[in-house]
Amino acid sequence: MKKILLTLTMIFGAIPSLLMASSSAGSSPKEISIFLMFTSLFGGLGMFLYGMEMMSGGMKIAAGNKMRSVLEKLTSNRFLAVGVGAFVTMVIQSSSATTVMLVSFVNSGLLTFVQGLGVILGSNIGSTITAQIVAFKVTDYALALVAVGALMALFSKKDSTKNIGFVILGFGLLFYGMKVMSDTMKPLRSNPTFNDILISLENPFMGILAGAAFTALIQSSSATTGIVITLASGGSITLEAGIPLILGANVGTCVTALLAGLNASREAKRVAIAHVTFNLLGVALFCFWIPTFAEFISQTSDNIPRQIANAHTIFNILATVVFIPFTPLVGKLIVKYFPDENINRDISKPKVMHLNDDVFDTPTVAISNAQAEIRGVIGLLERVVGSVAKPFISNDSLHDIENDEEDFEAGLQNRMEKITFLNNEISSYLIKVNNQDLNDVQSREVFTLVSVVHNINSVKNSVNLRLHDLLIKKESQSKELSDNLIQEVESYHKKIIKQIKRLGKFFEKYDKDKIDKIVSKGKKFKDLEEKYRIEHIKRSNSNSEDDAQKQIYLDLMDMLKEISIFIDLIAERLAELDTAE
Repeated sequence: MKKILLTLTMIFGAIPSLLMASSSAGSSPKEISIFLMFTSLFGGLGMFLYGMEMMSGGMKIAAGNKMRSVLEKLTSNRFLAVGVGAFVTMVIQSSSATTVMLVSFVNSGLLTFVQGLGVILGSNIGSTITAQIVAFKVTDYALALVAVGALMALFSKKDSTKNIGFVILGFGLLFYGMKVMSDTMKPLRSNPTFNDILISLENPFMGILAGAAFTALIQSSSATTGIVITLASGGSITLEAGIPLILGANVGTCVTALLAGLNASREAKRVAIAHVTFNLLGVALFCFWIPTFAEFISQTSDNIPRQIANAHTIFNILATVVFIPFTPLVGKLIVKYFPDENINRDISKPKVMHLNDDVFDTPTVAISNAQAEIRGVIGLLERVVGSVAKPFISNDSLHDIENDEEDFEAGLQNRMEKITFLNNEISSYLIKVNNQDLNDVQSREVFTLVSVVHNINSVKNSVNLRLHDLLIKKESQSKELSDNLIQEVESYHKKIIKQIKRLGKFFEKYDKDKIDKIVSKGKKFKDLEEKYRIEHIKRSNSNSEDDAQKQIYLDLMDMLKEISIFIDLIAERLAELDTAE
């Protein structure tokens, strides 16, 4: 509702300026109101950028999860990765958003650096679709699009329809902003100073610099290209001036990737560097033959706006064709000059690795970050649960499973404190994500992840509450568990560890088969635990075992059973989420 009210306010506020600007079109340059020109120009620019943001935002919410799935599963082949990058960017209408998503996925370990190279090239191609759409002369229907989009967004009860409404509303606002800017610029065509500025942009260096600076400022190459097309539609800019500007836009859009990679992992930083490398080299190759390129492009259409859109598309396709065979070489060079860092950090202190507050405007990326952090917590949980049976099945002296110099309980407590810290951070992060504009699938996913974190905490609490008392009971007894009891505990314990490993592997690649296996195995393990309990009752009746041994065995098996139940609950929630999607 707020978005729609803001949109209508901007439109109605711009109409008087638009009418006055149109009425002054026939006046001499001296009679042009500087104030009116600037308010109309920047008002139109504001509507254009806001419309593009609304359109891209609607696309990301409507298709974000599907685009993430496409990126995750179809990037093993570099040629296929180009197509994936182009398709994802075409759908969400933002190469910057695709690159930020890519940096996040590499940072969280979902994709490798080499897999990401093809996606980068493809995203540049996908971003040209916006320019092709903008090149159509549909400004006369801009307000009709606003009306249709507003009605869909206001009155539809389905989130998917609302999101599509925002996309249409964004298109309408984008084109209306184009009309305002175009009509404002018309009186300036006879202004000598303005003409001198535009002519200076035909200088490749000046045009590329101006395009790069403007794109870095507004964080959207599609918006820059759209504005160039708008200027061309009003006859204010030539093809020779437009081409350097769109080349510069390809350089300026790298800023977004660089910002996304600042606090990311080494692999993610390489993605940002590769993005800059490809785009800079592409512009460097083309800038020396812009006149020849402009002559070729002029044959593709009769009007300059379409020619500029075609130049943008053809440039990125040709650059991709040139660079795609060399992606392995580029990858090796970047890895050579930006090798892995040997960081000596204090592993005794917990540290958040993947939670990034800068990606909340792309919820699917934020959710992936939370999933990556949960995967790390599951790794800690595996080591915690993996050590709980050790004191009861081994006669070795007790020490930490990773550090022989540390006490067993101290090491265990340290890991549980890490789990508590990380789970609190993840929960807080998910609450922030939930406050964003999410679709139904994303809301369910956030809720499911909160449930996963809660159940992980329950496993940790079960160990924390039960194990210490069990160790005290064991120390007070001179006898060890019998061979039969040890065998049953060891067997059941190993099966639970395998369940936790499957859960970790699910969060690595989101393999649904792992969840299905956890659910099916969980049912078998319940039967196995009941079988062990019945056999234990039979042994108890024969008085073949000490009462203290029996109690330790029962308490230990109860703890393991409780852990197994919580793992099953996590798997069941994740399975429901997959079905809901």
